[in-house]
Amino acid sequence: MLNDLVVIDASTVLAGPSVGTFFAELGAKVTKVEHPRYGDVTRSWKLPTEDPESSISAYFSSINFKKTYVKLDLRQSNDHAEFLKLVETADILITNFKKGDDKKFGIEDDALRAMNPRLIIGKINGYGEESDRVAYDLILQAESGFMSINGTPESGPVKMPVALIDVLSAHHLKEALLLALYERTTSGKGKSVSVSLYDAAISSLTNQASNYLMSNRVPQRIGSLHPNIAPYGELFETKDNALITFAIGSDVHFSKLCMVLKLEELIDDVRFASNQQRVVHRSELQVLIQEKIKPLVAKELLEELQLLNVPAGKVKNLKEVFEDEAAKSLIRTETIDSQETKRITSLVFK
Repeated sequence: MLNDLVVIDASTVLAGPSVGTFFAELGAKVTKVEHPRYGDVTRSWKLPTEDPESSISAYFSSINFKKTYVKLDLRQSNDHAEFLKLVETADILITNFKKGDDKKFGIEDDALRAMNPRLIIGKINGYGEESDRVAYDLILQAESGFMSINGTPESGPVKMPVALIDVLSAHHLKEALLLALYERTTSGKGKSVSVSLYDAAISSLTNQASNYLMSNRVPQRIGSLHPNIAPYGELFETKDNALITFAIGSDVHFSKLCMVLKLEELIDDVRFASNQQRVVHRSELQVLIQEKIKPLVAKELLEELQLLNVPAGKVKNLKEVFEDEAAKSLIRTETIDSQETKRITSLVFK
């Protein structure tokens, strides 16, 4: 699809490299530039079960795919010249340098674009281009409010178990780069685009932000529950010890659920007749539903609900997830440094 596109990925960790992988999967020629001694730090982020002598890790593999790897120290004149030679013919340069590093390395935007006017430079930073503060996903999750609303009253604040802010920032940068490529088709000129982890985090608060901005309500930790919908996120245990959950977003869904569970009397109960009332009385509702679900087998119940288009699902672990053929079809494999690696595709549009 983008076989003629040339991308230089000079970024590290997750957000920037995942953007490079996105373009590589689309067919672009992607060269990842790493420091000869230090490399990408995620090469060392290994599980206890991984080979300590290997040059890669599962983490590194997750966001590096179909790239050519080049080791360059931009402070050395020969390596610097080689980097500039790469940039001369590149369409996109991806970086996540700290503030001032571009000047220190002699690769400021204007200098690079003087050599290659069509060059598009995509930058990831932590707190904006004028901040030199070191940024890690955990700290962004803490400071953007995500941790304060994730977890339960008992658990305390909890981070998401993936680098959520990095992932979100990467998607924003992909959009910006694609727009820059589109603009270049008519202007013939490149441009610089940047995304901060902080902005990406705040913009992703979506409905929780509006709940606060419009009602002055500070969201609390309520586990998987939805602050505006019920039953939504409550967990129910079945006869075969499975955990299932519902996303009952309408009165129609609620009526169908009640019919399946033989709880028809709840449909017209004033406590549950509307979504707003179900949110108020969600604890009572959860008890009533659990009583009916406990004698049932998860697979049979879910099949019946899915036939009626009632949103319901089983809480699966990753072993169960990747036993599904649909999930298996999203796995991509590649040998890096003589080691077979696997990751999930970054392209899921059809």
